[in-house]
Amino acid sequence: MSVLRVPILMYHEVSPRPHPAFRRYTVTPRAFARHMRWLAAFRFRPIDIDTLIRARLGVGRLPKRAVVITFDDGLQGSVDYAVPVLRAHGFTAVFYLVSGLMGDAARWLRAELGMDLPIMSWDTARSLAAQGFQCGAHTVTHPRLAGLDASQCRTELEDGRARLESGLGRPVLHLAYPYGSFDSAVERAAEAAGYLSACSTRVGISGPDDDRFALQRVPVYGGETLVDFAYRLRTARALPWRVHRALRSTARRLTRRPGLVR
Repeated sequence: MSVLRVPILMYHEVSPRPHPAFRRYTVTPRAFARHMRWLAAFRFRPIDIDTLIRARLGVGRLPKRAVVITFDDGLQGSVDYAVPVLRAHGFTAVFYLVSGLMGDAARWLRAELGMDLPIMSWDTARSLAAQGFQCGAHTVTHPRLAGLDASQCRTELEDGRARLESGLGRPVLHLAYPYGSFDSAVERAAEAAGYLSACSTRVGISGPDDDRFALQRVPVYGGETLVDFAYRLRTARALPWRVHRALRSTARRLTRRPGLVR
């Protein structure tokens, strides 16, 4: 993979007991550990969004095989089960936080799916930041920004950033759009609110021509195999059935390497 093309992995929840309604967006701890061992075995270098954006602005360089690991929503499961694995590998990651619901629950899921999940507290977020993990904004209440009027959108973006900066005691310069909902007006509002970047849910490997306020990401879904993960890491796309068998055979041979998959 070209050093200029960087996969931005998009996770949500990590849990050993996925809620049936959120199973698609929940990766088990075992699967997540396999993903991280794969990255380590093939010498990927996790970076934060600051490093990526500095390079895109011409004031920094990217390491070979750079990758960004992101978690949307700030769910407690991603802290409990993903952070220990990340720390064991010396990896960094970016957590996009819903500042108006810290220490509460993902209330937006009640209307969408009839369930919710716990969100990390401010103390937990501050601890993550102190450990070197990056925290970005995911608005105040997790709305669909493109469906709001200009004033509401501005409030979600500006207050989301201000609350995080106050709660974390450090600058917050990066955003992820809830639901991936944005349009050109939302992009302009995000830039006016002082953000330097915004992650979307557009599927793709982020390249040097990627829109800084609509960065493409690689979705990581629950229930997919390590072969699926490896294919998405390279292409961002789902593995075509016609090549699944061949890649699965190759992955089996590769994962016999000691320490890669247990």
